[in-house]
Amino acid sequence: MPTPHLHFSAFVMNTTSHILQGLWRRPDAGQTDFNSLEHWVALAKVLERGRFDFIFFADVVGLYGDYGGSYEKYVQAGLQIPSNDPSVIASAIAYNTTDLGIAITSSVIQDHPFNFARKISTLDHATNGRIAWNIVTSALENAARNFGYDGLEEHDERYRWADEYVDVTYKLWEGSWDDGALLQDRARGLHGDFAKIHKINHVGKRYRVEGPHLVAPSPQRTPILFQAGSSTAGRDFAARHAEAQFIISPGPEQARDLIEDTRRRVVATGRKRDDLKFFQGLHFVIGSTEEEARRKEIELDEAIDLDGMVAHLSGAVGVDFGGHDLDAPLGDIGNTDGTRSIVEWVQESVSRRAGAQRPGESPGRAATVRDLGLLQGRNSRVVGTPESIADQLQRWRDAGVDGINVVNATIPGSYVEFVEHVIPVLQDRGLAQREYAPGSTRAKLFGTDLINERHPAAQYRGAFS
Repeated sequence: MPTPHLHFSAFVMNTTSHILQGLWRRPDAGQTDFNSLEHWVALAKVLERGRFDFIFFADVVGLYGDYGGSYEKYVQAGLQIPSNDPSVIASAIAYNTTDLGIAITSSVIQDHPFNFARKISTLDHATNGRIAWNIVTSALENAARNFGYDGLEEHDERYRWADEYVDVTYKLWEGSWDDGALLQDRARGLHGDFAKIHKINHVGKRYRVEGPHLVAPSPQRTPILFQAGSSTAGRDFAARHAEAQFIISPGPEQARDLIEDTRRRVVATGRKRDDLKFFQGLHFVIGSTEEEARRKEIELDEAIDLDGMVAHLSGAVGVDFGGHDLDAPLGDIGNTDGTRSIVEWVQESVSRRAGAQRPGESPGRAATVRDLGLLQGRNSRVVGTPESIADQLQRWRDAGVDGINVVNATIPGSYVEFVEHVIPVLQDRGLAQREYAPGSTRAKLFGTDLINERHPAAQYRGAFS
């Protein structure tokens, strides 16, 4: 039996500096044009030419935590500020493409589920069934305060919040309108069948939603559901709800362990193992020879804003590494629970690169703040010729990864290079699709427009009749 091909997604954000900080300063970087609709349409056409499955928009609705006691660094570096709403441009991207899926990140904190469900259904109609939703709970204190809360809810409580949020949307998407409810019968003067349109009357801890849904069923009804949490609560949530999970594992073996653990959780909910696909985040340095690839990697490292990389991680984990020289030893910057695991992670990497031989042997120099930035920049990086990159992607595929979320250094350059040089090699090896399957994005991935009957959303079909 042939190995299934990998799916590909372009990991982008409607901002200047997303994952690899500082590269917007390069003369070939077009990501400063993020306000331009033409910028995104042109990128989408490149991705569709390469038969990518998705353009995947990350998003935030608040600032990262302070760096050196302030958010000044984020502003100076363009680090996810300004950050525009990706949902606003989805229909324009769809209008200029035919098959590319459009995944939008939206947090439960930022939009009431009734309004969000209406927006997504509208977009799914406008795109002929090509919308996906990346469900997030928001881990930024500033985001919570932006929406009137005193601060973040406790971690696992945020997932319980998300459980109710998605439950409301499922009721609206799957249960509020029966099939055939939209008649548009000119002869009889009947636009809709009243008997087939229902209020949902949801009453829960956080939401009271009467309904009915104001949008008739879209091609997919429920959009494809992404999720990105890898904590225990996050894996459990993915097992219950997600159809695709975005992961960032340091290597194929670690990915295999995470995937197997999550798949066991999927089966425990009554779903099948293959009901959940896994997309690994990777960024690529491509050369016509290995020597050229290594030279380009050195140039990339020299262009990255290491202070910006440290700031991004600081905000993500809630530990302020700012106010310290890049050459300051990490171990001197507090010894809290929040920093200890990070220090150990970076020190282990420094020791491996220095070639420490045996347990108990001196690990060499102490890890510094600079090493933290370097490690973040090199995390999940694949370097080589198109052929050697294909070899490495085969190992990820063999570990159970279903797709790759391609991180960019520059836009559109990173994707043009990948489409022109790597995709043809992958296609020759059966690791990338040559043509799109027909139908909606869910039909392309799973063979059916509608979410399957094992998913919790399906329980609401006919539930309000």
